[in-house]
Amino acid sequence: MKRIIAQTRKELTQTFRDRLTLALALVLPLVQMWLIGSAVSLSVKDLRVVVQDMDQTPLSRQYSEVLRNSLTFQVVPLAVQEQPERALDRGDAHAAVVIPEGFERDLRRDVGAEVQWLLDGADANTATNMRNHANTVTQAFNRQHGPESARPAVVARTRFWFNPGNDEDQFIGPGTFAVGLALFPPLLAALAVSREGEQKTILQVYVSSISAHEYLLGKIIAFIIIAAAEWALTLVLALLMFGLWFKGDPTPFLVSSFLFLFCSVAFGAMIGARIPDRAAAIQAIQNTCFLLSYLLSGFIFPVQNIPVYVRWVSYLIPARYYIEVARDAFVRGGGWPAVWYVPVALGILSTVYFVSAWARMRRMQVEA
Repeated sequence: MKRIIAQTRKELTQTFRDRLTLALALVLPLVQMWLIGSAVSLSVKDLRVVVQDMDQTPLSRQYSEVLRNSLTFQVVPLAVQEQPERALDRGDAHAAVVIPEGFERDLRRDVGAEVQWLLDGADANTATNMRNHANTVTQAFNRQHGPESARPAVVARTRFWFNPGNDEDQFIGPGTFAVGLALFPPLLAALAVSREGEQKTILQVYVSSISAHEYLLGKIIAFIIIAAAEWALTLVLALLMFGLWFKGDPTPFLVSSFLFLFCSVAFGAMIGARIPDRAAAIQAIQNTCFLLSYLLSGFIFPVQNIPVYVRWVSYLIPARYYIEVARDAFVRGGGWPAVWYVPVALGILSTVYFVSAWARMRRMQVEA
């Protein structure tokens, strides 16, 4: 135990001597979370829509007004003699709405009035959202101005059980917090271990009395302490930036946070032990910890929507489990019954990463 503590103190001393690295280690996670949290948005707003009203009646103008009152669309009138397709071809609009002649007449006669929507399908996701919003706006108009036969006999009243305000920050915030912590703790640990292999100072460890597991535990504990400081700072920023707060029992989140930090640092130590080159270690951490955590953790895309032949990779990504427990802590509040498996999964991954790093270090010590 004394050798582990000595290794931890030695690693912390070296880190605190490099003030620039320490400052970047504590500041960059905040900058990254702020950038991701500010840039990522799942809502579709202010889409330019040109409206060509060829009927010029009170009801056709009311339909245009309904579109104008929507937060999704930014309505731009289009002259009758112009062709709406050209606005899409030039990229001046995301959609074009054509209200034909006889719109009010057909609506009054209850023979079915039609409105043409031309959507820019280059961005499939945006086009799908526009189509859904167009249907919603049209249904709202029908309920107010349509004939009695067009009004539904049954009206569904929906309620959001979690996140009643449908605030996207409640979804993005916990994910951004987890993804931000997925990069820097393993990066620092990987650089510390790979640096000794690159500079050959690891040979001093091989000829010393310290064992492989003591050496690794000393480094991991040191960088867990630094990662805990990063966790505290990013948590405060997340609470203030996204308006988050705990729903229910916070102990699953706290326990999983420690295991997630241990898992991340152990993964960095494994990469550093197997890649004794700092530049290569940085590339490995970036491609695995950040890129995979961003794409395959459920941060933006649901894991269930990922193709099966790629989805299995998500089970090896610690950020996937931490995002689930963070969203439960800040949005759902299900507690242990909902996320009991998260500490188990993180514990298994932590053991695998640590044993892999230990096996590598132990074999090298024997060879030396």
